[in-house]
Amino acid sequence: MTVLQKVFSISFLCAAVVQGMPLLYGATGEILTEKSGNLNLGIPGIMYMGGIGGLTGAYLYENSGGSIHPGISVLISVVFALVFSIIGGLIYAVLTITFRANQNVTGLALTTFGIGLGNFLGGSISRLAGTASQITVYTTGKAFKTTIPVLSNLGGIGKLFFSYGFLTYLAIVIALICAYILKKTRVGINLSAVGENPAAADAAGISVTKYKYVATVLGAAISGLGGLYFVMEYLGGTWQNNGFGDRGWLAVALVIFALWRPARVIWGAVLFGGLYILYSYIPISGLIQELFKMLPYVVTIIVLIVSSVKKKKENQPPMGLGIPYFREDR
Repeated sequence: MTVLQKVFSISFLCAAVVQGMPLLYGATGEILTEKSGNLNLGIPGIMYMGGIGGLTGAYLYENSGGSIHPGISVLISVVFALVFSIIGGLIYAVLTITFRANQNVTGLALTTFGIGLGNFLGGSISRLAGTASQITVYTTGKAFKTTIPVLSNLGGIGKLFFSYGFLTYLAIVIALICAYILKKTRVGINLSAVGENPAAADAAGISVTKYKYVATVLGAAISGLGGLYFVMEYLGGTWQNNGFGDRGWLAVALVIFALWRPARVIWGAVLFGGLYILYSYIPISGLIQELFKMLPYVVTIIVLIVSSVKKKKENQPPMGLGIPYFREDR
């Protein structure tokens, strides 16, 4: 099989989808947050928090001593992931919205905190289990990886479109819902107004603080599901310290690539997922291999340059992005 055949094979495309889903969750959540004017660079840490939260809930349930029901295990895992992620979002929101802390510093600190929390809890669960090896919640991981019956067996088409767990399809649905809300509803229009010009939005009677809080916390919850996806559907219910790599930062880069449009993030996530693993399908090594790993970031920079040169308003970030709002200065 030639290199070109490998790149356009069903197995590569499926792998690109799997790699792209954590990025889709992270980028969708960050777009929602940035539309309110908040630049949350803590997304990588929040994804860690969502991942370790889901694994902690599943571990506690599977080791509770009773019979294990896969559906209940999945539900508990999702709830724990959301709670952990929401806590991360609230930390960021309180510090940057209420106390007006620097958003860049707060986000980077939250990323450090989230990664540290994930590694700490992962190590703690290992000690509770009496093992120094990786922790695996096999039953829960298997439930998350359950594919669509019958349809997943329809040859190449079935493998490409129906061979994933429910979190894959949920990521696409959430992105489409966010796209609809931002473009077609009053809530989305108000949110965009808050991000573009919070003073004008405030003068129009829109609660800037409320919109910022809701968008930031909800964005964190969505991003945290990306961490849950990585732990449960990608790794099959296994925790690896520092196992996420740079996926959190790729999600932030994907926001720029998609020009703050949730619908565009869907195919952008698959593209980034493919670029992320492209080096493993090409017979290269050494420095060239490392250069291939940079492709998602290179593409993002190119898009950023092109959009900056064209200066189309719809392709620019919210005008109030990263700027704290002081109502007294209005």
